[in-house]
Parts: sequence; C-alpha cells; structure tokens
Amino acid sequence: MPRKICMMSDFFYPNMGGVEEHIFNLSQCLISNGHKVIVITHSYGNRTGVRYMTNGLKVYYLPIRVLYNQCILPTMICNIPLIRYIFIRESVEIVHSHSAFSALAHEGLLIGNLMGLKTVFTDHSLFGFADASAVITNKLLEISLSGCNHCICVSHTGKENTVLRARVDRQRVSVIPNAVDTYTFSPAPQLRSQTGITIVIVSRLVYRKGVDLLAQIISDISPKYPEVNFLIAGDGPKRWLLEEVRERQGLQHRVTLLGTVEHTEVKNVLNKGHIFLNTSLTEAYCMAIVEAAACGLLVVSTKVGGIPEVLPNELIYLTEPTVPALMKGLETAISDLKSGKNVCPYECNSRIRQLYNWANVTARTEIVYDAISVEKTRTLEEQLSSYLLSGVWPFLVVVTFCHLFLQFLDIIVPRRNIDIAKDFCLKNMKRYNK
Repeated sequence: MPRKICMMSDFFYPNMGGVEEHIFNLSQCLISNGHKVIVITHSYGNRTGVRYMTNGLKVYYLPIRVLYNQCILPTMICNIPLIRYIFIRESVEIVHSHSAFSALAHEGLLIGNLMGLKTVFTDHSLFGFADASAVITNKLLEISLSGCNHCICVSHTGKENTVLRARVDRQRVSVIPNAVDTYTFSPAPQLRSQTGITIVIVSRLVYRKGVDLLAQIISDISPKYPEVNFLIAGDGPKRWLLEEVRERQGLQHRVTLLGTVEHTEVKNVLNKGHIFLNTSLTEAYCMAIVEAAACGLLVVSTKVGGIPEVLPNELIYLTEPTVPALMKGLETAISDLKSGKNVCPYECNSRIRQLYNWANVTARTEIVYDAISVEKTRTLEEQLSSYLLSGVWPFLVVVTFCHLFLQFLDIIVPRRNIDIAKDFCLKNMKRYNK
C-alpha cells in the first residue's frame, strides 16, 4: 500500500556520510515502489528552500542556523509552525527520523507524535555509558524513543546498545543493515597508481572516527614504507591535526587532504586506492567499508561496535583500536597486496552484491511501516504517560506547551487554508510518460 513518508535528519546532501547516503538510497527505492517520500533537513550554505533530486525526491532545506557539527539548536518550539505546515501540506503519514546526533530528528519525532502521525527512528551510532556527553545523549534518546512507534538499528550490536542505553522494549526494535549500490561502487583498477600503494580514508574528521590514531599511523608508516601514500576525503574539527602531521613530517607530496567530497566523486576517490583504512573508535555500521569492498579495496578496520558483523573475514583485516594493532593490520594488507594474495576486485563486488542491496533493505523497512500503520493512535494522556516513564518529568511541560502551540496554530492557520501538494511517485511518472 503506497504511503506518504517524511525522512528527517540534520544530515543530508550535500553533506557527506553514511546517514546521508542511507536516507537518499532508501528514499529512492521507496519512490520506485510507489511511495511518496520527502526529506526535511536544515539549510546548507545557500541551499535553502525546496529542491528536487533524482526521481522527484523533494527536499525541504529549512532556513535554520546550524549550532554545532551540522546540527541545529534543539529548541523544540521554534520550528513547530514550519514543520507542522510541511507535514500538513505533504499529507505525511509516517515520520522517519535518522541519527541520535540530530536535533532536527528528535524534534520531528515529538511533533509527529503530537500530530497523531506514526513515527520511526533509525539509530546509526553506538554510544558509551560513562562520559557526560553519552549520558545526556542517552537520556535524550530515551525520551524520544518512549514516544516512538518503532526503532530500527543497523546491526545487532547496535540493537543491544540502543535497548540498554535508551531502555526501549526490544520488541519495538528491528535490525535492518545498510546496503550499497554495487553498480555505482564498482572496481576501476585502471585508476590506481602502478608505482606505489595508496591508502584511502573517507570519513568525517572527528574524534570518534579515530583521527588521532590516523595521525600517528601516518607518522609511523611513512618513513617505513616510502612507496605508501595517503588519500583522505572528508572534513571536520580534527582536520588541523592531520595538517600539522603533514607539515611537521614534510609529507605534502604523500598525504593528500581532499576535504569534503561530493557523493558522486566518492567512487572515484575509492578507486584510486589499494587499501581502505577505517580507524573508528565506535561504529554501529560502517557504510564506507562496504563501499570500499565493493570497489575491490583491501579493508583494514578497527573491530569496534557492529563492524565485525559487516564483512566476511576474507574481505577485511580486523584490528584493535590501537596504533600498534592498526600498523600490524596495514603491514599485513601491504604484504598480501605485494604478493598478490588479495581477493579479485570484481569477485569482491560480486560478494557484496549478494550480501547487501537496497531492494532488500527497502522491503524490510516497508514491513516496519505496515506494522506501525495498524497501531492505534495514542491520546495525549497516553503520550504523556510514556514520556513520564523516562523519569524526566520536566519534559512533560515541554510536551504540553508544544501540544498547546499546535492547537493554537490550528486556530490561526487552519488546515483547510494550507494547500495540499500534489503527490508524486516514480510509477505515476512512468505511466504519464507512456
């Protein structure tokens, strides 16, 4: 049955990352299956307003300022008029939010619940339980998921982590992994250097991605292997550390920092390398290693979070998240590459195609949509009771105020005065073209 779905997150194109790609590819497959899908995110530079992407995917870039690390300020109140207007105009039935880091995703869940819409949340990350930031984020996630219809995690490790830190019923949590378009991410060995070995890194340059480990590895491996070069795509607050290492070691000709790369160029970046390195300190599911394996690269990665679940042992070198362990893994990969023991790139692509594809991910997500669509819409009293279970009773004041604000908006901006957007789906377009 065709549904009207709204994807919400602070992270979307032109920003680069696994969450962004997940939202885009899932949306494309849902549109192909006849559903109506829109995306709501915040503005990126001059990219503000409504934009259309492949297959008519409508994206709302809201004119909201970014506070920190591509996330908006979580006001819970200020964005209600705009989000409500979009939900009504697009006749949204299901709000699907992504990433625990995204303030906009949490706001979407709250507003969707109060408007009687069904809500789904996909958790793409793992968190600890000890440091202050993890405690705050876990409590915020617990509050959000207490009012959510269903939660999706990208790995079994991620599910265990989410159930523990957010105290959510495991019956309301499903595991649906990411996937990769193996036709887009396909091997191109002709792009690789024939005289040296290129190690590729595609990642946000933030602490949890292990940039500190990467900086030390560059310092240690460069003198030992003069034929090895580094190609790094991505940007973030830790970029200065890599630039400092490059300048101090005099490696300007061997360490290339590309900065933020358009998603259409990621394939070309990967295919210039022989080895892909992932130094993450925490990861629920690393999309980049799947893309790298699909392009035929040898993958060296830390075995943290859900990463050991992602690739077969013969396609990845798993190490502890320490510099000596990563060095050993890289040296083993370099040795296997020189001796020709690596798996054929085209065989790697074929293996990944069998393991992960977006059609399967979409079908499993549709099952979740079908299940929550028949659930009874909860009253305000039931929603307040569920939020109260989180133990943060002052949040009830916020929820109540949001509810009253929505009632006020129903009076001054009645639903009948909001134009309903025309539905668009790929099947209708194909039928029209015929």
